[in-house]
Amino acid sequence: MKIFWKRFKRNKLAVAGGVIVVVLFVIAVLAPFISPFNPNDIDRKHILEPPGARHPLGTDDLGRDVLSRMVYGSRISLSVGFIAVGIATIIGMLLGAVSGYYGGWTDRAIMRFIDIMLSIPTFFLVLAVIAFVGPSIWNIMIVIGFTSWMGVARLVRAEFLSLKEREFVLAAKALGASDMRIILRHIMVNSMAPVFVSAILGVASAILVESALSFLGIGVQPPTPSWGNMLTSGKDNIEIAWWLSLFPGVAILITVLSYNLFGEGLRDALDPRLWTSER
Repeated sequence: MKIFWKRFKRNKLAVAGGVIVVVLFVIAVLAPFISPFNPNDIDRKHILEPPGARHPLGTDDLGRDVLSRMVYGSRISLSVGFIAVGIATIIGMLLGAVSGYYGGWTDRAIMRFIDIMLSIPTFFLVLAVIAFVGPSIWNIMIVIGFTSWMGVARLVRAEFLSLKEREFVLAAKALGASDMRIILRHIMVNSMAPVFVSAILGVASAILVESALSFLGIGVQPPTPSWGNMLTSGKDNIEIAWWLSLFPGVAILITVLSYNLFGEGLRDALDPRLWTSER
């Protein structure tokens, strides 16, 4: 653990990414207390008002405060990211564990299904399903989760193929432990580090997908604020209200970059092959 923290703290970009991730989480949780206005309050006297003292990030075409909508929009984007990745991680871990532990025809069937899923462009698959089931925040979370588990499954399968032949697993089998106990208590816990890193990186991808769907008008629907549908509003007024596109775009950029830097830093710090030089 000391080596892990030492390596992680040496990666300044990863630390900065982790700090930003924590700050974004705090902002999302404390949104009602941080937001200066109700995000859906319409003020026709201040339509398309540029950034100033009253509205630090300006107002939109209905006079709504952009800062307040961005604060509440962080809740939507982060919720979609975490819940979608949670669904994908659970599915991927279950299928990857079964595939890697049992092998044989079970492994071949699951892997061929994964190959089929990977051959379909994920974003277009999400578009097709959302167009069929209808746009809503819960549908978006579920669809993204059910279409992005393949990488986790392959990662968990690889870990299980490596760990199931280790001495502690063979000893558990010799003592009569059930397959379920071996999978959950002995192998799964030892394969969580790469899964955790994959989940961190997956949050960034899920946020991007949600933003793209909302920008196209089939994601989170107005008046609920999300960074994606705020970009759509800004697109229509880009020539006279640059702030409507700039600030949500920068928020998406910083959030996705922070999760990627944080995840990459964790991956490097958790890799025992890089620890030799630190001993």
